Amino acid sequence: MRLFDRQPRRGLHDPVEISEKKGVRYLHLGGMAIQSAMRIKAPYDLELEYTRAMMAFLLFQPMPREVALIGLGGGSIAKFIHRKMARTRLTVLELNPEVVTAARSYFLLPEEGARFRVIVGDGAAYVRGQDGRLDVLLVDGYDANRIAQGLAAPEFYAACRRALRPAGVAVFNLWGGDRFYDIYVGRLAQAFDGQILALPGERKNNVQVFAFAAPLPAGTIAALEARACGLEAEFGLEMPVFVARMRHHNAF
Repeated sequence: MRLFDRQPRRGLHDPVEISEKKGVRYLHLGGMAIQSAMRIKAPYDLELEYTRAMMAFLLFQPMPREVALIGLGGGSIAKFIHRKMARTRLTVLELNPEVVTAARSYFLLPEEGARFRVIVGDGAAYVRGQDGRLDVLLVDGYDANRIAQGLAAPEFYAACRRALRPAGVAVFNLWGGDRFYDIYVGRLAQAFDGQILALPGERKNNVQVFAFAAPLPAGTIAALEARACGLEAEFGLEMPVFVARMRHHNAF
């Protein structure tokens, strides 16, 4: 692994590091843990499985108007939504300005415009001001070691619920090996009246937790499976695999 950009300065945020290996570019924060990845020959694809799994919100909200993403990383999810979902407005919250600089310099983050903006600031504070405005909320805010604690507090999860429009969905990227994982899931269940689904990763320990605002998504598991096939054809994502995994890990 060749590290070609290293910024070991001290400050409020973890230093941003960029590496490349076998045609894949990686973003790291304060260590070698991978925060984001981009295949250089396919820069708009979602290289990491957990990012593809987060896009499974499309099973429940196939045409969202307003989406917010907390945690930019290398911009993989932001690029995918901007490129593939022309009717969606996306707002990204990123606390570390060096992450935004790295995403623009090394990961082809698109220019801001009417459908896309990046705000350098506190994602939790942003969510508190979005009562009933969001169709989809994606939460993927980590530092070098663990989830940012402000993004796992009971009051934050309650604010996420209030930020959603009716039938909105929030997706939380959790780490199944975190010793507080069960606590976080319990907080989410309480904030969303138990209306949550878990989608564990196949190889890594990421778990995507989907939380729903009323009215709840209509339909059966068969309807989800049919929808997944259409989304796979449209977006090139393994949605049928994700639905099968949801079925295995949740009660339908």
